[in-house]
Amino acid sequence: MGRISTFRSYQFVLLLAAALAVAAFYYFGSERQNFSSTTKRIKQTQSTHNTNRNDADLTVDTRLSPKDVSEEQGEEQQDVGGVSEEFRPGKGEIGGSGDQHYHALMMFTKVDKSRSLQDKFRVAMLSMVKHGDFMEGEVLVLHFVSDPASKELGEKMLQEFLLDATFKYEVLFHDVVDLTHKLFPIVEAMQKYFSAGSGAYYSDAIFFLSVAMHQIMPESLTRIVQLDLDLKYRTNIRDLFKEFDRFPPGAVIGITREMQPVYRHTFWQYRKENPRTRVGDPHPEGLPGFNSGVMLLDLGAMRESALYNQLLKPSNVAKLADQYRFRGHLGDQDFFTMIGMEHPELFYPLACGWNRQLCTWWRDHGYGDVFQMYYRCEGLVYIYHGNCNSPIPDY
Repeated sequence: MGRISTFRSYQFVLLLAAALAVAAFYYFGSERQNFSSTTKRIKQTQSTHNTNRNDADLTVDTRLSPKDVSEEQGEEQQDVGGVSEEFRPGKGEIGGSGDQHYHALMMFTKVDKSRSLQDKFRVAMLSMVKHGDFMEGEVLVLHFVSDPASKELGEKMLQEFLLDATFKYEVLFHDVVDLTHKLFPIVEAMQKYFSAGSGAYYSDAIFFLSVAMHQIMPESLTRIVQLDLDLKYRTNIRDLFKEFDRFPPGAVIGITREMQPVYRHTFWQYRKENPRTRVGDPHPEGLPGFNSGVMLLDLGAMRESALYNQLLKPSNVAKLADQYRFRGHLGDQDFFTMIGMEHPELFYPLACGWNRQLCTWWRDHGYGDVFQMYYRCEGLVYIYHGNCNSPIPDY
């Protein structure tokens, strides 16, 4: 009898433990963590280390040194629709569902294989954190479109780069394969006109994410800023989001003009057939095209714009590409430039200081006589863009 009593007591303990585990799962799993109820926190890191950093240094080794960091980690994990929240370090903790979220997205693929991309990412994130300043009840949500290896590296790098953040933030990783699968049917027809390859390659679809993001992201996400990795911030990124409020009626995208004669070259045949055209000429009289290094995507307006969604249809893409004799290789930037020639009302031109492009490649490749007319940028510089591997000033 004593053995039976002991066995039953043991069974009771096991049943009690199982019941508590189930209750804990549902309690913690029901917590709302971000813009989508399907995405949940899988790791939380609490840091007590806080160091002062001056400016970003391109020469700094990205290998992480051991740090005295106090971590409190959970093992809960859920991946739905290619989105997972990998961690929220201590200062990124939010106080409730009433917080206002500012969403920013960066492409983060093949970073594990490129020391150059790692260095650029370091410069971008450290400068963003240095100048970042948000109000109480506001959260910066950082989205990264990534492959598994880059994601693993990104998690480690961000734990260092975000240590000095004085604002609340969240970090989300989106699986590049899953997003490509969703994008391909939407953008397949336009790829042959705006991709480097000669055909509509499946893998190229991700370079058109901004074009169709309004169709694949949750409807609760209404505004997002898409940013290149090779940027250096000289002001509070929160100020960039204020530009959404300057959009005129009908505008769906905020974007800066191209600062090289890229499209003077790309539209050469159309310009030859239409010698009086403004297409490809420098601003302010001309239409130089756009640069996609910094973009404000009003996803709500994109969803509601009948004109914009009509332009995504394969027949209309082909019609405009033939009309302008257009063949490019820069993905979404080419598409926005082409439809902007015909429908400029869809775009809000950001001041050049929000995407101060530094590349001078076309100056040395046949366009030195007109280059400065495209390259000039008057006014304050808020974000430097080191495109085509251009060095970024230290100041």
